[in-house]
Amino acid sequence: MAIEQHVIDITDETFQTAVIEESKHRPVVVDFWAPWCGPCRTLGPTIEKVAGEFKGDVVVAKLNVDENQQSAGQYRVQGIPAVKAFRDGRVVNEFTGALPEPQVRAFFQSLAPTAADRAAAEAEELLASGDTAGAEARFRDILSTGSDDPKAIIGLSTILIARSDRDEADGLLKRIPADRQAKVLRHRIFLEGYAARHKDEDLESEATANPRDARTRYRWGVMLAAREDYIAALTELLESVRADKAWEDGAARKAMLAIFEILGMDSTITRDYQRRLENVLF
Repeated sequence: MAIEQHVIDITDETFQTAVIEESKHRPVVVDFWAPWCGPCRTLGPTIEKVAGEFKGDVVVAKLNVDENQQSAGQYRVQGIPAVKAFRDGRVVNEFTGALPEPQVRAFFQSLAPTAADRAAAEAEELLASGDTAGAEARFRDILSTGSDDPKAIIGLSTILIARSDRDEADGLLKRIPADRQAKVLRHRIFLEGYAARHKDEDLESEATANPRDARTRYRWGVMLAAREDYIAALTELLESVRADKAWEDGAARKAMLAIFEILGMDSTITRDYQRRLENVLF
């Protein structure tokens, strides 16, 4: 039940939508509390007051741990009040206990969007509306200041990749090497380039004719990955590893790891082929 626009009550059933999905659009602060907890009754009004100052830029989601033990257990809440800030689906900051108001405000300030964040959000809206040129111009404006704003880099790189400006996109993405989305896009750049270079070759026939050759299985596996046929790609690459683990400094293994990153480490396909790869390697 909504308390105010910037403060909502959530349950185990609504956690995925209200916290994980919402945090991909704006920061979500989850207040794990219980009615019997004295410090919770002290902290709760402070959090709600401070949240109001940020006018919806940061949303507070209140979770009663007595009634919703699944989420509390999943995020290892051992003492309350426990406060965890989510951005892009993961915890980025947290504290336990009833902090004074200035510290709570500082916590929120560390999460609030910057001017670059707001500009990137405007550019994303332009892109979503079909105004690619407007979005590109806005992303370039943000980056022209020397900013390495991840959303601007990812947004502009996505536009560049769509029109095959892969070199410029790759150069941008190298500026945020630890960002998961950047890693995934760089994998896509490699795969698209590979597919373009080998589009006139019959890699499938080569692999079929030489099933025990690490090179041919690798080449066909990468082509399948470029076509986003990831299960077939992983199967081919695994056979390349089986044929020669050390070929080209473990190229097939590295390609499998890249596909794992594209699919996400929580993917059932990733977990399945991680086990298969471990069995071949060890």
